[in-house]
Amino acid sequence: MTENDQGNVPSRQRKRFPGISSRAYEHPADRSALVALRKLSGFDTVFKALSGLLPERSLRLLFLSDSVRVSDAQFSHLNDMLRDACYVLDLEKVPPMYVAQDPKPNAMCIGLDEPIIVLTTGLLELLDEEEMRAVVGHEVGHALSGHSVYRTILLFLTGLAVKVAWIPLGNVAIMAIVTALREWFRKSELSADRAGLLVGQDVQASMRGLMKIAGGNHLHEMNVDAFLAQADEYEKSGDLRDSVLKILNVLPRSHPFTTVRAAELKKWSESRDFQRIMDGHYPKRSEDKDTSVTDSFRESAGHYADTVRTSKDPLMKLVGDIAGGAGDLAGDLGGRLRNRFGTGQGPRKADADDEGTTGTQDGRSEA
Repeated sequence: MTENDQGNVPSRQRKRFPGISSRAYEHPADRSALVALRKLSGFDTVFKALSGLLPERSLRLLFLSDSVRVSDAQFSHLNDMLRDACYVLDLEKVPPMYVAQDPKPNAMCIGLDEPIIVLTTGLLELLDEEEMRAVVGHEVGHALSGHSVYRTILLFLTGLAVKVAWIPLGNVAIMAIVTALREWFRKSELSADRAGLLVGQDVQASMRGLMKIAGGNHLHEMNVDAFLAQADEYEKSGDLRDSVLKILNVLPRSHPFTTVRAAELKKWSESRDFQRIMDGHYPKRSEDKDTSVTDSFRESAGHYADTVRTSKDPLMKLVGDIAGGAGDLAGDLGGRLRNRFGTGQGPRKADADDEGTTGTQDGRSEA
C-alpha cells in the first residue's frame, strides 16, 4: 500500500499478513490452474492482447457515470473497510470500488488492466458491518489472486453467447468455454471466501453473511448449525439420479450454492492450514516464481482424492468404490504376475510382498 494508506489501519485489532501470496488461501483446484497459467512464458501478454477486443474502457466509464464511487466523501465506511482489507492482505494498490443500484445482493471484482470492485445496494442493505467486511475482503482476495481478468472474460462471453444463440452451432463453442470458466470461477469463489475470513477474522460473521444471501435479512429466524446441517443433508441425500441433478443444477451458476460455501469455509476455518496462516506461517509473494506446477497439481489431485473418499454424495461414493475396487484388482493382478514369473524370490517371499504392496498402494492412493 502507499504511504498515505498505511495510516488507515483496521478499526479493531486484527492480524496482518505482510507479503502474503494468494496461494495461502486459494482452493487447490483454483490454485493449480492459476499457477500453471502464471508459469507459461508470456501468457499474460498474449491473453491481454486477445482481451484487447473487450470494451474495458466502456465498462469503467459505465461505472464512473452511473454508479457511486467509494471514497472518503462517499460511503466513507466502505472506503475504510476497503483500505483495511488491503492493509491486512498487503495489497499494494487499493482498487477503486463502486456502489451500483441493484436490489439483488451481489458483489464482483472485474477489470483487465486493473481490478474494479462493485457492490450492489441490495448487498449494503442486507449485511451488517462485520459481514460486509468479509465481503470486501472476499473481493480484495479476488483482486490479489488476479481473478478479475477471467471474471471479465466470463461476463463478456456470457453476453456474447446470448447474442449468437440464433446462429447454428455458433453458440456451442462459446458455451463450452463459458462452462469451463464457470467451473473455474466457482472454485475461485471458495478461495475468495477464505480471503474474506482472513480479512474479517470472524467466522461467525462470514457464516451470517452467507445465510443472509440465502435467506434474506431474517437473521433472528435462522441458525448457523441448522444452516450447515442443510449442506450435510444436501451432500448425502438422494440416489444417483439426485447426484446427476445436482450437477445439472450447478452448471449454469457462477457461484457455488451458499450452504456448500458455508460448509467449505467452516471446514477450512478449523483446519491446520488456516491456523498456520493465523500464526504467521504462509507462502510469500516473493516465492511465487519458484512455485512448482507439479507440486500444485499433486496437491490438487490429493484434495480431490480426499473429497471422493470422504464425500457422502451417492455418485462420489460410487466413484470411490470403483476406484478402490480397481486398486485392489491391480494389486491382486500384480501379485499373481510376480508369483508366476518370479523376481528371484521364493513363493513365500512373493506372497509377503504382495500383501505389503497392496497395503502400501492403498495408502498412497488415499493420501
